[in-house]
Amino acid sequence: SNISDDGDEWDSTEIPLKFDLHDYLKAQSMNLGKPIQIIRPTTYNAGKRFKKRVYSNEMKSIQDEATRAWNFYVALYYKAGGTPWRLIRNQQELDTCFIGVSFYKTLDDDKLLTSTAQIFNERGEGIILRGGAAQIKNDKQIHINFDDAYNLLRNALKIYQGEHKNFPARIVVHKSSVHNEEEIQGFTKALRECSIDPELADFTSLTRTYTRLFRPNRYPPLRGTFLELDERLFLLYTKGSVDFFNAYPGMYVPRPLLVRCDQVSQTSFNLANEILALTKMNWNNTQFDGAEPITLRVSRQVGKILKYFESSDHYEPYYRFYM
Repeated sequence: SNISDDGDEWDSTEIPLKFDLHDYLKAQSMNLGKPIQIIRPTTYNAGKRFKKRVYSNEMKSIQDEATRAWNFYVALYYKAGGTPWRLIRNQQELDTCFIGVSFYKTLDDDKLLTSTAQIFNERGEGIILRGGAAQIKNDKQIHINFDDAYNLLRNALKIYQGEHKNFPARIVVHKSSVHNEEEIQGFTKALRECSIDPELADFTSLTRTYTRLFRPNRYPPLRGTFLELDERLFLLYTKGSVDFFNAYPGMYVPRPLLVRCDQVSQTSFNLANEILALTKMNWNNTQFDGAEPITLRVSRQVGKILKYFESSDHYEPYYRFYM
């Protein structure tokens, strides 16, 4: 896996189409039943760094040796079946299932878009799902229809029940595009069938925004800075300055998340706390300040590998096979 610093840039609408050997090998090795670790030369040899641009002598920066070693062994530990760390959970809180939904194009570019989901619980275990076809609607957002939304969440909850022997009391959906009414109705039907109160569900959509906050004569805003724009929108800095370092430990001007509360039961502040905690759950690149919650990051990463599968191909349901 690529464990070098991936910077701060990602786009919810970016759908890469080029062939990637790393992703292809991950897909082809799935039948072995063992997760694999791909080590690129830049991981162990700083002299093998790539140029930032084809016509430039400037080299891409990489992390120091200690950080690269830490990332490498944490990834191996997780792939061997260990759990490096997990979310801190208050015993008084409801059991919650976190689900990330994003989209990818098929390799032949024949189908428009197909949805994927990633389930995370407080233990941090990830389960992979392949959803149905998706479409770009009149609002220029990517959506799935009622039946696919129902099946996606119903299957997710069945897998959760298989892992925990019970359904969660609450679900949180992080989607890379806005939820429309048809999707929420499909999700709601699945919740009712599993005896989960729809009033306890939180449907949010997350994107990056160029709307930024500034601190005069100081480093960028602190990581965790939260600004409620209105009753449905808020900004959250998942990357930013850190008091412990008295500096901003990043390479780019940080862009906050723009979170839209499409239909929620929790306050914006509570939802922001959960998103911030989930940015620390990336065991493929063990930065404490991930740019996005692991729910969306993994669903996007998984989509890059799933595009190399045929609809009938066997695929493993655990995240350790994809990272």
